[in-house]
Amino acid sequence: MRRFNYIDLVLWLFRIGIIGVVVWGMTGKFILGVGNDYTISDWLDFFVSGLSQGSLYALIALGYTMVYGVLFMINFAHGEFFMAGAMSSTVLVALPLENAGLTERFPLLSLLAIFVSAILMSVAVAVLTERVAYRPLRNAPRLVPLITAIGASFFWQYYFRGLYGSSLIPFPEFAMFDGKVEFLGLDFQKADIAVIVTSLVVMIGLQQFIQRTKTGRAIRAVAENKDAATLMGIDVNRTITITFVVGAAMAGIAGVLYSVVFRQLNFIMGFIPGIKAFTAAVLGGIGSIPGAALGGLFLGVIEAIGPPLFLEGLGVAGSHQLKDVIAFTMLVLVLIFRPQGIIGERLSEKKA
Repeated sequence: MRRFNYIDLVLWLFRIGIIGVVVWGMTGKFILGVGNDYTISDWLDFFVSGLSQGSLYALIALGYTMVYGVLFMINFAHGEFFMAGAMSSTVLVALPLENAGLTERFPLLSLLAIFVSAILMSVAVAVLTERVAYRPLRNAPRLVPLITAIGASFFWQYYFRGLYGSSLIPFPEFAMFDGKVEFLGLDFQKADIAVIVTSLVVMIGLQQFIQRTKTGRAIRAVAENKDAATLMGIDVNRTITITFVVGAAMAGIAGVLYSVVFRQLNFIMGFIPGIKAFTAAVLGGIGSIPGAALGGLFLGVIEAIGPPLFLEGLGVAGSHQLKDVIAFTMLVLVLIFRPQGIIGERLSEKKA
């Protein structure tokens, strides 16, 4: 018979408390009528907006989960790869194209150039970080690469602050993303739909790349067993670099999509989305590509629906400004109650 454990009791009481708060908030919202009244159309808007935000988290989370899969480390500098691509493509490509009037005359070609430049810059920063900061520490104790990753994150933040300044940088407006599109009698933001569709296509493409290509099989082999992969003739260092390249490319794409939606960029823009993407990766199951995608989408929807669903019912003022609280509460809850995530495997001591 299992012995009584006070820690288990505290955790169960914590679970009951969280469930009670959520139920209380929903009761206040739907039964007592606390807060604003929302129509079905409003709730669908929240849902689609959450899917859009979650798609960005998912794309960034893919980089976290891929690097963890091959190195068993959390790359906390990954949010800066996202920032580097977004800011560099805006300053070096998007704004000059806008000044030349090309974003209006050739919007698709302009977007293609912006995406390519963002991917190239994100990849360049990622490869440099891997070669200089991470590769020399490949056999170091687990805590050393983690601290190095945090240091690299701050380095890139202030490097790009020195490069582009600390002021907000505006992203050009594209007419194709302005306004709303009607579907089944409901109106949705064009930018949100574009982000969702683009992200889904990219994530499906990545999954096919990992499963069906020789390089993808090499990445999976290194993630499974580096020594065995080496004996099979796989260049482990090259494969790890390719993993960083692919993850950074996802971050670069996410950076442009973020720019399309929010249109304001600065040197710290990668920090909060990066931490939330890490939350999404943990939520879905760190090391699992489908898990990262599902975790990102789920987190985005919870962020969008949570404040009006139960925070307003609790009488919380300015509930829509507290979506970050929901995201980080989700991270704490997952780490406490299901650290392996939704579809991930339970972490062993070796992989911790």
